[in-house]
Amino acid sequence: MPSGPATENRFLTVPIGRLFLSNAVPMILVMSMGGLLNLFDAAFLGHYVGAEALTAVSLGFPVVMTTFALSTLVGGGMASLLARQLGATDRGAGGATFSGAHGLAMFISLLFIAIYLAAGRHLVGQLAGAQDDITAMAHLYLLILVLGTPLQFLLGLHADALRVEGRAGTIGLLSIGVTIANIVLNYILIVTFNLGVAGSAWGTVIAQGGGLALMIGLRQRSETLLSLSTLRRHRWYSGWGAIIKLGAPLCLSFFGIALVSATVITALRLTAEAGYADTIAAYGIVTRIVSFAFLPQMAIGLAMQSIVGNNFGAGLYHRSDATLRLALGMVFFYCLAVALCLLATNTSIGGAFAGDPAVVAQVGVILRPMFTLYLFSGPILVLALYFQAVGMPGQTAALTLIKPFLLAPLLVTAMAALAGPDTLWFAFPAADGIMCVIALVMVLRTRARGSSQAGFGASMTDAKA
Repeated sequence: MPSGPATENRFLTVPIGRLFLSNAVPMILVMSMGGLLNLFDAAFLGHYVGAEALTAVSLGFPVVMTTFALSTLVGGGMASLLARQLGATDRGAGGATFSGAHGLAMFISLLFIAIYLAAGRHLVGQLAGAQDDITAMAHLYLLILVLGTPLQFLLGLHADALRVEGRAGTIGLLSIGVTIANIVLNYILIVTFNLGVAGSAWGTVIAQGGGLALMIGLRQRSETLLSLSTLRRHRWYSGWGAIIKLGAPLCLSFFGIALVSATVITALRLTAEAGYADTIAAYGIVTRIVSFAFLPQMAIGLAMQSIVGNNFGAGLYHRSDATLRLALGMVFFYCLAVALCLLATNTSIGGAFAGDPAVVAQVGVILRPMFTLYLFSGPILVLALYFQAVGMPGQTAALTLIKPFLLAPLLVTAMAALAGPDTLWFAFPAADGIMCVIALVMVLRTRARGSSQAGFGASMTDAKA
């Protein structure tokens, strides 16, 4: 039953174009700030510490991506539920979901810390091979970040909650301030205090703590957001199953990215021989470029998800469909522009992050094939997030898991083994092409099973209810 005071829900009344821009632009700003920080971080490490530091943080990428995946499990699953509950004006259920997400975030983060303390050093050593100095740097970097995962998880949770509560603009302003402060702090710790990779990690953790404090303060002062007292009224161990079910597909996609990066690192260690460290450093630069380019796609998808979840929950299917179409068009042209820019600058862009000519050249070798079919990656992500927003985790799983868990690892391994390390990068456009076909088939089947009156996927959702 709906509960709580009746408040106007802008997601249900504001014209779609204006609503989408007012949510997407701040989210793009928020996500881009995080990616921009990673680029500055790589430049500080590459120019002031050296290629070995870049190699060390690159080796830690699978673990870092795993923490992001687990954070997404909680925040993404909560956001999908919370958006529909607020759309139906059921603030009581929304408060229970918000509280349960806090308990799940703390449980997973503490469990992850325990696992890393037990096995993390061994894992890093396996990826680094016999390079003890790089192993030590990578382990120190990861240890600091892993110990800070409770802050990371709670920060992501509160940001996702504010997003579906219509405060995307506020998050954008907070993100700008926190990111600028983080860049300055990282420069001081890495360059001035000469802390190297440890300075990078400490800067991130301190900034996460500051961002979380600001968001909690915002919620305490607001009369319209879910109150912090909700955390005392509801059980922290309730609703975990529903959150995990809806958050799992996107979470597993990031687990898949971690798996792919670990596969690439292992394949390079076994095949690159003398050029291994340079190639790993270049791969680390590329992963940060890819992350920077990917985060605005995710922002578009998350803004779409917030609007779709509210309107789909209220039965306004014409608005949820229009939001999906707008998001697909926007993300397609964004990905096209990114691909053209990176392909045009592939031979020189590495110089912004490292002074070693071998590393700079290897960045170009990696970028050229990886971005061949990049323009289709964004629409597939948006479609997956749409299915998650309307409660169809099976379709989300297919679009987000097949590539990282099946196609990319198999193709990377096969190409590295059969044709050498320089060819393994062609596994990525091959996987993108296959995913395009899968997404097209899924869209056609979903449309065929729906009705002209219901929204895209609504008939299938109703059938499962």
